[in-house]
Amino acid sequence: MVLDLWRIFVPCNCMLNKGAGGTEENSGGTRRRLPKLKIPAKIWNNRKVKNQYEEHELDGEQQEEQQHEEQLNEVTRKLILREDELFSQDSHSEEEEDRLKKDYESLSIQIWEAVHNTFTPSSVNDKHLEVLRNVVDSIQQQEMQDQCWRDCSKDKVPAWRPQRWLSTHNKLLQTMVESRLTEATEDDSDEAKQLSSAVKKQVCQMGKRLKEDLLTVVRTVKDCYPMKMDILNVYGGLYHQTFSDRLTKLTSSGLDVDDCSYVLFWVNHYYPDEILKHEELDGQIKTACLGSLLLQDNLKRLEEQYLSHREDKVKQWLNTVLKKEEESWLSGKTPELIDSYFFSPLAIDVIQVVNSSLTEFNHAIKDQSKAQRLIVHLENFLSSYRRSVEDLVKANPSNLHSVIKAQLVCEQQLRDYITGQTGGLSEEQRGRCLDTLTALRDCGYQCFTCPLHGKIKVYLGPLWTSPWVDGSLAVVDPLLNFLNQQLDDLSDLKPACKQVLVCKLHQNVVVQYVKKTMKTRMKNRQQQVAGSQRMVEDAKKIGSFFEEEGCGEASWLSEMLCSLAEILRLQDPASIHLEVVNLALKFPDFSGAHVSALLSLKFGLSALDVRSIRASVEENRPLDVSANQSPLFFSRVKLKWIDKKINQMWIKS
Repeated sequence: MVLDLWRIFVPCNCMLNKGAGGTEENSGGTRRRLPKLKIPAKIWNNRKVKNQYEEHELDGEQQEEQQHEEQLNEVTRKLILREDELFSQDSHSEEEEDRLKKDYESLSIQIWEAVHNTFTPSSVNDKHLEVLRNVVDSIQQQEMQDQCWRDCSKDKVPAWRPQRWLSTHNKLLQTMVESRLTEATEDDSDEAKQLSSAVKKQVCQMGKRLKEDLLTVVRTVKDCYPMKMDILNVYGGLYHQTFSDRLTKLTSSGLDVDDCSYVLFWVNHYYPDEILKHEELDGQIKTACLGSLLLQDNLKRLEEQYLSHREDKVKQWLNTVLKKEEESWLSGKTPELIDSYFFSPLAIDVIQVVNSSLTEFNHAIKDQSKAQRLIVHLENFLSSYRRSVEDLVKANPSNLHSVIKAQLVCEQQLRDYITGQTGGLSEEQRGRCLDTLTALRDCGYQCFTCPLHGKIKVYLGPLWTSPWVDGSLAVVDPLLNFLNQQLDDLSDLKPACKQVLVCKLHQNVVVQYVKKTMKTRMKNRQQQVAGSQRMVEDAKKIGSFFEEEGCGEASWLSEMLCSLAEILRLQDPASIHLEVVNLALKFPDFSGAHVSALLSLKFGLSALDVRSIRASVEENRPLDVSANQSPLFFSRVKLKWIDKKINQMWIKS
């Protein structure tokens, strides 16, 4: 193998017919010893070279012993000295020139053999590394000697100049890299045997060999070369180009989807992220100069093939999940109980489908924005899922409540997943998905809250009647007893979902309470003052009840009711003015219409007072609504008669 490489890279291919060492006469007539070249025994034994300047023939063992006497770089130095001495003479014998030429050829065989053995297992030791350092030094000496002869006339330059050993060295590296990747595909490693196709095996074997060799270079070989040669990037460029050529050839005739996915995994993820960014290689290889392993046209073709297939699979899997869930609903079965609450596997199945697809996508496709092509199928699924739940509610089957309880758990799981999803999901897509889930959740909760709506309204009917105002009739207590019984039926709803339902129920109760208050026709100031005291008592009872049920919104709703009660209690226009403005600052949806409706309950306020208060509310309303910490509330207090009252007030004024 080494001899074949020598024939390729050494300009002269004449056979050796003289020994590596010898003697010559110097100008003083004395005989001096020629350098002992380190010719491998296997090469030496193939050629029985006689040294006509020595009195006896050296056998293989003697030659092997002599080759250790001098380092290769020292041999190179002495040959260069001989060259300088020989060609500095006005005339020299062709015989001496021929002998020097053959000694150079013998030296080159050892040089290229040492380079060729860079990655052999036995070469990774201190002895070989020292030989490699000497080889590199020899190459540098030869390059300098080439430069020395560059400006001389051709008739005075040795026939072997320029040697161009650095160029020969780099060509040899390219041949070595090509050979090593070819050999790698013939090595049946345990890892490769587990792969399902020939394409995968070849890619894996070549990639593994590339990684191993680059790590060998950075760990040991790199130190044998000067920094200016940048040997790591030389090897990196050669391996990159060779690996790229092999992948281009593998993909040129088309791949099946499985092989396509595997090739993209190597091209877009494992090679750039796991190999080039390996802790020992990161920052040392000039990755910007390497580019992609595949040309853009070829890469786009594979990525489009992969994405089209993956889109179809995601759509198919999600449709299957929903179809299976719908079949379970229609069968009349009660969902499974886990930890004493109803549960459905739908959300887990959906998350698994999307998550696994996005994980594979992240490793196969470089442009992460293309993940939206997969996420759009999650959007479509959620829309279909919402419509299916709405149709189920309309059908009102016998298992409706248990099924809805399980779906509310699914909604929460999907919401948590989408909210926490950081990659592949644009903010617009996230918003649309969450809006769909909110509609689905509201539909589910309405199954439990809507039947209570009418009864809550009935229980709150006696508000602002004389018995309630004077304290002889308890209105809120019977309502809370009724709600307590209803909430007991939700023990098989997951606690986190039940908490949301309880909070919605809390808001419904307070909304009905405020509506009833704003519709009331106050008879006198005494009724307002006494009624405001009852409102404060009711606010505390309602807040305590829902707080015990786990609703964290109890405090701000109670504070809002107490603020309304305070406005009703106050009689001084300036104090009312201040309290209304403060309420509007806390609740951005406390509109001008709500202000007018509330002030219409008051006695002793002129139209000028009302206009002044409304103007102050608008002037002090925060421009950045998001800065207000209180949730929206008054937008749910829809009173058809507000506009009519406002018109009447303007007519009176």
